[in-house]
Amino acid sequence: MEKLKLSEIALACDGTFNHDCEVNSICIDTRKITDGCLFICIKGERFDAHCFAQEALDKGAAAVMIHSDVAISGNYVKVSDTSKALLTLGGYYRSKFNLHLVGLTGSVGKTTTKEFTYLVVHSKYKSIKTQGNMNNEIGLPQMLFQIDSSTQAAVIEMGMNHFGEIHRLSTAAKPTIALITNVGTSHIENLGSREGILKAKLEILDGLEKGSTLILNADNDMLSGVKNDDYNICFYGVDNGDFKAENIIESNGSTSFDVHYYGNLQTITIPTIGIHNVYNALSAFAVGYFLDIDAQTCADALAGYVPEGMRQKSVDFKGITVIEDCYNASLDSMKAGIMTLAGTDCKRRIAVLSDMLELGDFSDEAHKQTGKIVADNNIDYLFTVGEKAKLINLSAKENGVSNALHFDTKEELANHLIDTLKEGDTVIFKASRGMKLEDVIHNVYDRWGK
Repeated sequence: MEKLKLSEIALACDGTFNHDCEVNSICIDTRKITDGCLFICIKGERFDAHCFAQEALDKGAAAVMIHSDVAISGNYVKVSDTSKALLTLGGYYRSKFNLHLVGLTGSVGKTTTKEFTYLVVHSKYKSIKTQGNMNNEIGLPQMLFQIDSSTQAAVIEMGMNHFGEIHRLSTAAKPTIALITNVGTSHIENLGSREGILKAKLEILDGLEKGSTLILNADNDMLSGVKNDDYNICFYGVDNGDFKAENIIESNGSTSFDVHYYGNLQTITIPTIGIHNVYNALSAFAVGYFLDIDAQTCADALAGYVPEGMRQKSVDFKGITVIEDCYNASLDSMKAGIMTLAGTDCKRRIAVLSDMLELGDFSDEAHKQTGKIVADNNIDYLFTVGEKAKLINLSAKENGVSNALHFDTKEELANHLIDTLKEGDTVIFKASRGMKLEDVIHNVYDRWGK
C-alpha cells in the first residue's frame, strides 16, 4: 500500500481527525497490527473493535478510525460508520491508480475462474488477486489496499447475498473488464428468483466505465439474452459464443479443448476435469484476449492451474480417485460435480452428498432435483448424510437408483465407505461448507487399512 495522510482519509470518508499523520497500511485485526497502520474499528454482530482502539495504538498503529466516542490517547479519524468508510476508503485508494482491473462475479465458479484468470493476467502483468473469501464489503477493500505503484493489474472477485452489494463493490473496485460466470440459484432465498439474481449480478456494471468489455456465459439461459449498448459485450461457451470450446477431451485428470475465437484457433489443456472447468478456463482466456495477452501465453498459463482447498480437488488415494468438493454447494454446482463424476473413466462412480444450505423456499426442490440428476447420470452408488440430503436420496431412488443409502451420522457413512470402496473407484464428496463433509474424507483417509 502507498502511504496516505490522515487528513486525506478524513476527506475521502467525510470524517474528521484530530492530528495529521501518515499511515502505511490498513488493519482491522489487533492481532495483525503493524507499525504505522490505520486500525479501523469495525463493529460486528458479536464484537466491537472500538474496545481495542487504545490497544491498537499501543501496539504501533499510527491512528485509529472510529465512529463512536472512545477514550483514547493518540491519532484518530472519526466517521459516521467505520464499515462503510472502509469500503469508501478502498474505492478512493483504488481510484489513485491506473491499472487493469478484472471484476468477476457469478452464482458458482467465481473462485476457480478467479484463479484461472489470475494465471492468465499474471503471465504478462504484475498482478494481485482476491485472497481466500475476501470478496465482500469488508474483504474487497482490503484487497484493493494491496495495490501499489508497481501493480499493473488486479483480479477481484465479488460475492453477494442481497441486492445492492455488487453495486457497492463494483463502484469501489471500478473494474476495467467485467465477467459474470453464470446465474444459478445461489442466494435465491434473499433475491426471490433467478431474475432477481441476474439483476443483482448485473450491478457489476455500475462500476464499469461505459465502452468497457463485459464477458458473459453464452450457454447460461439468463445471461445469453443480456443486451446493453453501453458496453462491449462478448460471450463464451461450448454451444455458443465469440469464444467457443470444441473437441473437448478428458483424459488422466486433464482436459484438452480447442478455442475458436474471431477466426482464430488455440488449443488449451488444463490439469483438471469437468465441463464447468472448461467454461472457467474459457472465460479466463477471453479476459487474456482483451488484455492483449498472446494466445499461447494464455494457454501456457492455464496449464499451470492447481486446484485450491476443497474446490473439486482430485486426490489419488490407494488406487481410488477422490474428488474433494466440500467448499460450497448449490443446485448448479451439484449438477456440475455429478456430471464430472459421470464423465470419469473408472470402474464404479460413487457420489457422497450432503445438504445444500441457504436455499430458502427452493431448498426442497433443489435437493429433489439433485437426486434426479444423480439418476440421470447413471451414478453407481449414492450415499447421503444430513437432514435435507434425505430428499436427494429419496428422489434418486424414485428415479431408478437402486444403490442409494442414507446415513444418520458421518461416522456411519465413513464406516460404510471403508467397507465399500475398491481400487478403481471414483468418489466425489459434495456439500455446502457448513456441513463439514470433509470430516468423512479425513475419517476414511485416517482409518483406511488400519
